[in-house]
Amino acid sequence: MKPSHTFLTRLQVSSLLKLYDVPHPDNPGKLLTGYDKAHAHRTARLCVPVAAELGHPLPRLKQFETACLLHDMGRAGLDAKLFGKIWSWAKQEGIPTRPREWRAKHLDTPYGQEAQTFMTRYKSELHNQGLKLTPTVKDHIAMRLGFARRLKRCLRPVKTTLHILEIEWAPWMERIMLYYYYPEKLDTAAGWTHQLGEILVACEQLEAYSNHRRGKDYYARSEESFQAAFAYLRQLTKQKIVSPEVFKTICRLTREGCFTSILRQARGGKLSPAEQQFLTSVAA
Repeated sequence: MKPSHTFLTRLQVSSLLKLYDVPHPDNPGKLLTGYDKAHAHRTARLCVPVAAELGHPLPRLKQFETACLLHDMGRAGLDAKLFGKIWSWAKQEGIPTRPREWRAKHLDTPYGQEAQTFMTRYKSELHNQGLKLTPTVKDHIAMRLGFARRLKRCLRPVKTTLHILEIEWAPWMERIMLYYYYPEKLDTAAGWTHQLGEILVACEQLEAYSNHRRGKDYYARSEESFQAAFAYLRQLTKQKIVSPEVFKTICRLTREGCFTSILRQARGGKLSPAEQQFLTSVAA
């Protein structure tokens, strides 16, 4: 088994993850612990070995690890129950839940106005679900369909912390964080930047599809399946969101056991013999 490559110090990692903790909007004295912190940490531990295997240099790997740790900052302040109620309903109704999917179905939506259009179109249906369009509900809709704008807002105070931690910020880091929802933002990017965006999307989705708590809270899933996770990665490859090279590297590192402990943690600490067998034999 190959060692798990990470390049930031423990202090840097813990300091970055604390940025997900934000004051409660209705009670500033109360801290909302970042729901997605564990997911972000596991995602980074999946991403960085893949990027290292593909030959990215050390200074870039440190910045990439930072971007992976912060990739869900656009959901800082998330209430898992409320978020799950909104988006489980939308998924059940066949409503697109990501900006690129929304624009593909609703071509008349002005770019960047996906969240506002969603709220206008489904205001009465949301109200029937007990989801009156309060500022909090609107904010949780923006966590998906308005992710770019919300991420930018949440990242503003982060850059001061990065300077203190001696981590250099670069604009490409934000663009790869947005790649899953806004792949067009990397259309003219350098090849290495695009590849890092692909790695982040693929590894983030592998962790998310394996994450028992997230699946239960976000999407009312009762169980996770590695078969479903890798089937989705193959779908992303067919859609040219993820390249075959990235997908093959993830499959190879999975077979070699590099990710078993991380995926076990995502599952809550347990893997069945069949699941372990699947991970050692997954094919690209």
